[in-house]
Amino acid sequence: MNTILRKSVLGIAGLAFAGGVVGGPIAAHTSGHHAVDARPVAVVQTDKPDTGKLIPHGTQGAQSRIALNDEQTKNAKAIIAATKKSGMDERAAVIAIATSLQESKLENLGHLGDRNDHDSLGLFQQRPSSGWGTPEQITDPEYSTTAFLKGLKQVDGWQDMPLTDAAQTVQVSAYPDAYAQWEQQAADLVAQHWNS
Repeated sequence: MNTILRKSVLGIAGLAFAGGVVGGPIAAHTSGHHAVDARPVAVVQTDKPDTGKLIPHGTQGAQSRIALNDEQTKNAKAIIAATKKSGMDERAAVIAIATSLQESKLENLGHLGDRNDHDSLGLFQQRPSSGWGTPEQITDPEYSTTAFLKGLKQVDGWQDMPLTDAAQTVQVSAYPDAYAQWEQQAADLVAQHWNS
């Protein structure tokens, strides 16, 4: 059930409960009847996306995890925000974050000199020479995420693919299976920050 519908249902249920407490019997008669406990009942609600939606195929292979600094967390949140702005769902955000974890460890990398892979830049190591955009665009987290998601949207059936296949189809990496190792951490980040 999507978040808006769930919140609406819970809101209506809360109003109905509150109306029942105020309009209903506050105290029970003591002549042979059991007392009614009229204390409010806490409703536990989670706003985190369903794990089955984040990792529908289960993780593939051994999983890697790194501790994130403030900049990396900010970049993960920027990827989530751009995914929402693009109208795509939590699964797309998991694929994007896992891709960025593999490509740059969620660091918005500029030109690395001799250590640079051709002219790869930014969170997704996109290349201006391959048509991803200008260096300024590619190093903008919203732009680079939107460009990645635009590529993902063009992958027929990406929603039903294992993460590494979807990411590889967009990125065309020399290490196509490397994206899979970041799926759990990416899903954890999306679960933690999707509704924040």
